[in-house]
Amino acid sequence: MKADMGELYSDVVGQNKVIAALEAAAVRPVHAYLFVGPPGTGKAAAATSFAAALLCPATPPDGTCETCRRVLAGIHPDVINIEREGSAISIDTAREVIALAATSPLEGERKILVLHDFHLVQAAGPALLKTIEEPPASTIFIILAEHVPSELITIASRCVRVDFDPLTPAQVTAALEAEGIESGRAVELAAASDGRLDRARLLATDPDFEARRAAWRAIPSRLDGTGATAAVLADELLGLLDSSVEPLRTRQNAGRAALEERNAKAAEITGKGGGRAGGRAAKAMLNAGVGELEDRQKREVRRQRTDELRAGLATLAAAYRDRLLESSPVVANATRQRRAALRSVAHIEKLGRDLIYNPVELLQLQALLTRLDREAIQA
Repeated sequence: MKADMGELYSDVVGQNKVIAALEAAAVRPVHAYLFVGPPGTGKAAAATSFAAALLCPATPPDGTCETCRRVLAGIHPDVINIEREGSAISIDTAREVIALAATSPLEGERKILVLHDFHLVQAAGPALLKTIEEPPASTIFIILAEHVPSELITIASRCVRVDFDPLTPAQVTAALEAEGIESGRAVELAAASDGRLDRARLLATDPDFEARRAAWRAIPSRLDGTGATAAVLADELLGLLDSSVEPLRTRQNAGRAALEERNAKAAEITGKGGGRAGGRAAKAMLNAGVGELEDRQKREVRRQRTDELRAGLATLAAAYRDRLLESSPVVANATRQRRAALRSVAHIEKLGRDLIYNPVELLQLQALLTRLDREAIQA
């Protein structure tokens, strides 16, 4: 009888074909997989579950054993997540990947390297090609990318590609309703999350997200042609970005508490062996996975701020588009107003595209609002 794999892929929604393919792939895996799809489609969650299936000692993978639980909790030493440090994957990161791929697994017969944001591989791609194409037999790559740019085409050709479809608002709504969220609020959260289930779930715990959306929508009417006002608004928006992280931090604190509780129980059991060796092992057990968890949580905070800024920019762009619809052709300066609104939308969309390359949020917001203010004056 086939084991229920829902434990492993329970957080991957709307990707039934992907789950079926990964279940089959876990039986006889190859050296590299490329997961391609927009943000929020479950690539990272699927990668974690697939890694657990690849390391699970049970056949078929059960999703509930100690190995699976540690992989799913992000604390297994043979599942290594590689994240970029800057705006793109650097040569130094590529060298780190090559070195890690060459080392032996610490516990079992396999080691999984999960490479994030590989659509930003850029100049580091050629350095990684040989390692990804012919890694040691014990190493399996899971590569995550939003799309396949030209720099990734050759590497992609060496991988089994798994495509993740965008989630529809209806799918996000249904998932939220299944988790107990009232239908009307689920629809609202799905719309606010731009089809990203992970973000919709986070917003469901955030009582202030509507107030933030209202603040972004009000920007066009608050700009008055003075640089001072633009600076004040930029500071306000930055403060909203700061506060938007609090629901995530609450969830992270719960995750850290759960890890510490598991470690304490394991340390207690280990320490019962007595002696100096048992004491050292118990002490090491208390801190197991803490550093990795802290690093992952820092990355989550950075991504949350970027997600929130993108969401705010989308709301701001929608406010200017509404002005296009509201402008009357009989008004003398309607043409100038429409052109100014179109230019404003273009400025906003450009910043949305450039966010990944320039992490200085305050300067970005100040520059954007100054441009929008200038457009309002010219109109």
